[in-house]
Amino acid sequence: MKDDDLQQLELLSTLDRLRHRVTTWSSVPLQWEPALRCQSLITRILSRVETLQFRYEAPIVVATFGGTGTGKSSLVNALVGEEVSSSGRERPTTRKPKLIVHFDTDLKLLNLPLDDIDVVQSEADVLRDLVILDCPDPDTNENSEAGTNLDRLRKLLPYCDVLLVVSTQQKYRSARVSDELLAAASGCRMIFVQTHADLDEDIRADWRSTLVDQYQVPDLFFVDSLKAFEERQQAQHPTGDFGRLIDLLTSKLGASERLRIRRANIVDLLQSGLARCLEIISRKEDDLKTLDAALNQQREQLSQKMAQQLKKELLASHGLWERRLLSAVTDHWGLSPFSACLRFYSGIGGLLASLTFFRARSTAQLALLGTIQGKRWLDHFRSEQRSEETLQRVSQFGLDESHLREAEIVIDGHVSQAGFDSSVMSDQSLDQLRKEAAAVESQFVVDAGQKIDESIEELARKNSKFYVRCWYEFLFVAYILFVLYRVGANFFYESFILHQPLLSSDFYIPAGLFLILWSGLLVILLTRRLRRGLRGSVETLVNNLVNRNLEKGLFPQLEQSILQTRRWANDARQLQTEVSQLRDEIATSPHFGAKNNANVP
Repeated sequence: MKDDDLQQLELLSTLDRLRHRVTTWSSVPLQWEPALRCQSLITRILSRVETLQFRYEAPIVVATFGGTGTGKSSLVNALVGEEVSSSGRERPTTRKPKLIVHFDTDLKLLNLPLDDIDVVQSEADVLRDLVILDCPDPDTNENSEAGTNLDRLRKLLPYCDVLLVVSTQQKYRSARVSDELLAAASGCRMIFVQTHADLDEDIRADWRSTLVDQYQVPDLFFVDSLKAFEERQQAQHPTGDFGRLIDLLTSKLGASERLRIRRANIVDLLQSGLARCLEIISRKEDDLKTLDAALNQQREQLSQKMAQQLKKELLASHGLWERRLLSAVTDHWGLSPFSACLRFYSGIGGLLASLTFFRARSTAQLALLGTIQGKRWLDHFRSEQRSEETLQRVSQFGLDESHLREAEIVIDGHVSQAGFDSSVMSDQSLDQLRKEAAAVESQFVVDAGQKIDESIEELARKNSKFYVRCWYEFLFVAYILFVLYRVGANFFYESFILHQPLLSSDFYIPAGLFLILWSGLLVILLTRRLRRGLRGSVETLVNNLVNRNLEKGLFPQLEQSILQTRRWANDARQLQTEVSQLRDEIATSPHFGAKNNANVP
């Protein structure tokens, strides 16, 4: 297999993959109005692409395009070398499209709506590899049973591969023709021809200046169709620009060039369609950003409300703080006399915490019980809570009914402005908002619990340094040693040597009582030490929670829709970039004009 054949197959496979990706992209289910418009447009474009692929081996369809009286029919007659189309410079003479084909051409391959077209057969050599479609004018609207000329023209343009854009000194600035050409140029190669060279001045330079902003214009032809027709009638090869035009049609639109032309037209169609889609998307992107910003602002407000309420409850729930801190410090201290004392008090605190858990009605209290300790009861606790109790906890954090309704009204306005379908908000009843608010609070509980664990761990490390441990161990052990010394002295010395009676319960009861008081005093002193950095830690904790973005807000379905929409828009930009690169490679020709590569956002 030749290298050229391999390159052709590779390009065709690239086009197939690209078309499949565009098809997949246009099939993504979204509830965004610009997306629905884009998907409808791409569906139509893909239908044209499929038609072009079906006609890969069919002769090239060359269609005339120009205003009334520009000499399109005369140009066709001159190209064929015989009068196959009525011509005239005053009124439109082509009211029904005419298809000029060679006798050997299989019309079925063209896939044209032949019922609406007059077919003319000819033996002209120029028709062996192409067919010529003489189209109606786009700037006349003479009514007939089949509709206006413009309707007929628009119906035929999707079947055209090359446009012969015909104009004159009087018509080349026609706004209506220019608008129709801009719409028709996507998916077509173009050849620009100025006619009436026998009467008009050469305006090609000025015409080019009006075209270059929107089209690639490699060449313009200035022809006298009547003179060329006479030369063809006399079996002479036309001279001048008309001869160059004939050579271009016969050499660059032959059977070997069909695949190249239609491949370029496919890329052109995809590029134009995606460029148009990005224009549609860009019109609503600012509104989409505004909606996203409103949701982010709402999440920040939720975080601030709950964090400030959490701050109040944390400062008020110092008892829970102290028990958690004591437990953490005990873990850091390891095995020692005073740590055993701390474990005793911590065990009592854990028992109280387990009882407190079932009375907890706030996020702060649940979080302070700890993500590790509280895990044993959390699932059971949630399953036993009634929905009213859940909503009551939400209300305690400022997420009351008025706040939820206000949030719904604000977001609903942004949703409508951004172009989303109302169905994305249809399920947001008050009960649903309450459930989402409860879910937000549950998420906040988890985050707060993790942050509290980190804060407690940090405070425990600061208060478990060597010199702190030595000081408290010394004070605690000193009392125990004193009691042991007194008991030992009484037993071994006073009772055996001095024959004094053993210490009675009058000693042991006060000694035990003072042990409890002394150890309690030391625990209180340590707790007061731990409490010194409490407010600063709470402030830091609250600031961290405020700055921490919630994973979701009150409208998770809407947030998911926005995320999917952004991904879809980014995919469109990626596809547009790839198609534009491919267009630069295969759709740029030194012989034929085309639309410029669109500048898209």
